[in-house]
Amino acid sequence: MDPLIIGLLVAVATILVLASGIPVAFGLGLVAVAFMVAFDGLDSLSGVADVFFAGLNEFSLVSIPMFIVMGAAVASSPAGKDLYEALDRWLHRVPGGLIISNLGACAVFAALSGSSPATCAAIGKMGIPEMRKRGYPDGLATGSIAAGGTLGILIPPSITMIVYGIATETSIGRLFLAGLLPGLMLTGLFMGWSLYTAWRQGYDFFDENNRVSWRERFQILPRVLPFLTIIVGVLYVLYGGVATPSEAAGVGAMLCLVLVAIIYKIWSPRRLWTIVSDSMRESVMILMIIGASALFSFTLSSLSVTQSVAETIALLSVNKWMLLAAVNLFLLVAGFFLPPVAVILMTAPILLPIIVHAGFDPYWFAVVFTINMEIGLITPPVGLNLYVINGIVPDVSLPTVLKGALPFMLCMVLAIVILCFFPQIVTWLPNTLMGGAL
Repeated sequence: MDPLIIGLLVAVATILVLASGIPVAFGLGLVAVAFMVAFDGLDSLSGVADVFFAGLNEFSLVSIPMFIVMGAAVASSPAGKDLYEALDRWLHRVPGGLIISNLGACAVFAALSGSSPATCAAIGKMGIPEMRKRGYPDGLATGSIAAGGTLGILIPPSITMIVYGIATETSIGRLFLAGLLPGLMLTGLFMGWSLYTAWRQGYDFFDENNRVSWRERFQILPRVLPFLTIIVGVLYVLYGGVATPSEAAGVGAMLCLVLVAIIYKIWSPRRLWTIVSDSMRESVMILMIIGASALFSFTLSSLSVTQSVAETIALLSVNKWMLLAAVNLFLLVAGFFLPPVAVILMTAPILLPIIVHAGFDPYWFAVVFTINMEIGLITPPVGLNLYVINGIVPDVSLPTVLKGALPFMLCMVLAIVILCFFPQIVTWLPNTLMGGAL
């Protein structure tokens, strides 16, 4: 049978299996094993365990559970509340200070926790009621938090970038640097749209009856600055050549545990075990997806699907920008149905050689890829952030949350367009600090 036909059958089967609600790792493994047996016979099962283990036999994977522990320690403490409160106090008199505070808190907390749902829950529980109380429309209040939560998979340290680096064998350090300026740019676009919308609709930004003294502003800083210092410290040891990503993640996790114990008195074995167990659960989920994706990729390769798809796309007589547009459309649709980690592991190894052959920078493409995954987090049917927000404020309907998030999706599309015209936004920082592209 033609490999392209087999690939189409695999795609249809994968969509149907995952649409059933089965966990992603088991769904990918089931499809992979089924097609191996169907085309290569039962003898092919003898190598399943070896392929699965080989997908996990990578030292850099150690950084994933460590960064997850780092995020779980922060998410289980009142750090999100303090971060939000600190930004609100310092930006109190700035026009639109409240919504800037929410988006800024989302960006920093998402970078600390690496979890989009945790960011939406932590910042949304405080920010959304406060914005609604001050008269902001429900769509803007909920949509801004839903979009702000996605920033953690782009702004370093990012677990998604680590998975991408492992899947494509690219430098994790360079990926972190590549995502920094685009992440800040995207945060700025979110803030700009939010302020414009609130100004256009005539909503007041500053409450004269709710003033904050300078003493109150400085009073909260000791609870916030240590966590910001950890982010800076982790990035410094990575780019200063002091430590590997795994070592930096381990130190960051330990420091976060120490800080939440000292600042928030979280030192009882019961509360620490909650952090460890939550981290273990999420780590196992991600690592299982990685192992199953390795098996899935091996099946596609052994059936010559990967090679045939790559050759077919490479032979297309289309402009490279048309090729990029097609790839972006594919990633956008894939992000509607699958979590970012699964999409990266299934498609990045196939797409990256094609993109590089077309003349695009691999790290630039990683950022564009990630922004597409961000859009998927706030679009149905799988848009996890929408359901988290709807759970926080059940009196706001899901269509209202989706309508509020739609302009932020357009901001992400605008960010991709800007990066197409100005790729230096991605490449300048890694090339400056780490030399030419590797």
